[in-house]
Amino acid sequence: MDFVRTHAIPSDFDAAVAIARDGPVRAVDLGRVSFREGERWFANVASVGMSGAVAQRANGMSKALGGKVTFFYALAREFLVWKNTEVTVRCDGAERHARMHDVIVAIGQYHGGAMWLAPEARADDGQFDVVLIGDVTKLDFITTAPKLYKGTHLAHPKVELLRSTFVDVDAPVALPIETDGEVAGTTPARFEVAPGALKLRAPSA
Repeated sequence: MDFVRTHAIPSDFDAAVAIARDGPVRAVDLGRVSFREGERWFANVASVGMSGAVAQRANGMSKALGGKVTFFYALAREFLVWKNTEVTVRCDGAERHARMHDVIVAIGQYHGGAMWLAPEARADDGQFDVVLIGDVTKLDFITTAPKLYKGTHLAHPKVELLRSTFVDVDAPVALPIETDGEVAGTTPARFEVAPGALKLRAPSA
């Protein structure tokens, strides 16, 4: 649903079928990530850090209450036990080395059951929106978590937005990676964008 939400595809079945049949064709980007155990492609959002643990917990839970509730519950539970660690991030013209909570590598805007993690991302601009969530505390989480659904978290002093065609992520410990909500593998990882690699029928941007 997050991919659908990003591309403004109607939730109504008949309207969605009409778009799939007759909608304009757009070329949108794909991402590829290489990691310790192999590689994987993704179409929406990938991440390194606590999000991998959240994905694992959420995928093991019932979705009876919906994706949004499931992912938020998994996020809250994992945050209680997660410990931020030193992470090195390299991308176009920038390098960061600091304690981090998560590294979000986004093509689309929404992830994790309607979290508006990358509100400025464009799926057809040939680059990732890279959202670095720094050494946030429990208090940071309590006060900032609701902003994840409004896209206003980018103003937080421990959050930084970068843009790049590639992202290298490494850490002293193997950190979990998730792609489009599925557990993938562990760091070190290299993310690369494939511009216009996917043809999609969707409403015009």
